[in-house]
Amino acid sequence: MTVAPKAVGMVADTATLAAELFADIAELTKDTQGVTRASYGEGESRALEHLIEVARKLNINVKTDDAANVTFQLGDDVGGRHILTGSHVDSVPQGGNYDGLAGVVAGIAVLADFSLNNISPPVPLKVIAFRGEESAWYGRTYVGSKSLFGLLKQEDLQATHRDTGKSLAVAMTSVGADVERIAGGNMLIEPDDIVAFVELHIEQGPVLIDRNWPVAIVTGIRGNTRHREIRCIGEAGHSGTVPRWLRQDSVFAAADLISRMEDHWTTILQHGGDLVLTSGIFHTNSDYHAMSRIPDELTFSFEARSQDQATLDALDGLLRSECKTIERDRRVKFEFDDPIHSAPAELDENIIEALLAAARAENLPDESIPSGAGHDASIFANGGVPTGMIFVRNQNGSHNPDEAMELDDFMAGVSVLKRFVLGYVV
Repeated sequence: MTVAPKAVGMVADTATLAAELFADIAELTKDTQGVTRASYGEGESRALEHLIEVARKLNINVKTDDAANVTFQLGDDVGGRHILTGSHVDSVPQGGNYDGLAGVVAGIAVLADFSLNNISPPVPLKVIAFRGEESAWYGRTYVGSKSLFGLLKQEDLQATHRDTGKSLAVAMTSVGADVERIAGGNMLIEPDDIVAFVELHIEQGPVLIDRNWPVAIVTGIRGNTRHREIRCIGEAGHSGTVPRWLRQDSVFAAADLISRMEDHWTTILQHGGDLVLTSGIFHTNSDYHAMSRIPDELTFSFEARSQDQATLDALDGLLRSECKTIERDRRVKFEFDDPIHSAPAELDENIIEALLAAARAENLPDESIPSGAGHDASIFANGGVPTGMIFVRNQNGSHNPDEAMELDDFMAGVSVLKRFVLGYVV
C-alpha cells in the first residue's frame, strides 16, 4: 500500500496520541478474534471510559447526554453554534478496531492539537462518541444518534439482545440513559445549534485501496430496507418419489425468488440506478436435515440498499410481487416479518466542497465516492443538519477482525478534518 503524505500542521504528539488510543482500546475490548464492543454493553463502556480518562488528562471537558453518548470539547459548555464531529464506539461481535472508533479518535486528536497549540477555531468544535450504532446486537441501528433527534420508538426500546434476551431499554438504563425521556420522543439536542456535522470513518469497502487514495469525501449514504426473517413454507416429501410438478419445495422456491430479484437488480443497474441486494441468512431447519427429504420450510433474510428511496420502495414491491407469483407456481407460502427501514441521506454540497478543498490544501486527492454502508451521519443529514463525511483508506473490509487502517492514512484524514474546522465559514 502506498503511504499517504505526512499530515500537514499536526504536532507529532497527536499521531502518538491516536496510535496509543487505538492500541489501548483494542487491548481493553479484545475478543478471541478482533474486538467486541456490544451496544450499551461492557466493551462499549470500557472504550468510552478510557476515552474519558485520556480526554480529562488533556484538559478536554467531557459530558454525557441522556442517551449515554459522550461529548468532548475545549472550555466550558456555554451552548450556542458549533461544529460537531465524531462517530460510534460499538462494534459487531469480533469485529475490527477502527470501525466507528476512528471518527471519535480523530475528533479528540483535533481537540488535542488545538489545545497543545493554543488554537481557537472560528466556530467551536465538539466531538461526540455515539453508543449503539451497530444493528448486530438489538436489530436496531443508530440508537445513540436517533435518540438525539427523538426518533427512537417504543418498539425499538423493547427490542431484545441477540444473546441475553435483555431489552434495549434495560441496557440503556443500566448505563445511565434516560429511557423515559427518550421514549417520549423528546429531542436531546438543538439541531439549529449545529453548524455542521462531519463524520470521519474508515471506508468499509475496497474502492480507496483499489484507487490508491488515502482519503475520499463522501457524497451520499445509501438507505436500506431489511427483512431479518422471511419464511418460505412448503411441504415435506420423499426426494425420490415426488415429481417436480407435484413438489412444494421451499428451497427451490426461495432460490427462484433470489434469482428473480437478481434479474431486477441487473435491470436497475443497466438503467443507471443505484442498488445492492444481499441475502445473508438462508437456511432450513437443522432438526429435519436429510439428503432424501424435500424441505418444507426455509428461513432467509433480504436486504436492499440504495441512495434512492424510490428504488427501495420499488424493490420491496417487486419482492412481494415475485413472492405471489412463486406461491402460485410452486404452491408454497411466504411469510414476511416487519421490515426495518433506513432512509438514504444526501450530504451537504457546501460541506462536500469545503472538504474537497481541505483535501487539496493537504496535497491529498480531492476525490469523492458514495457510502454503501450506513452511518450516524445519515441521521443528522435527514434531521436537517448540514452534514459531510471523510473516508479513510482501510484494507480487508470491515465488520471483521482484519481491518487494516494505516496510521498515516488516518492522520491524513485528521488533517482534512482540522483544516475544514479552521476554515469553515458559517
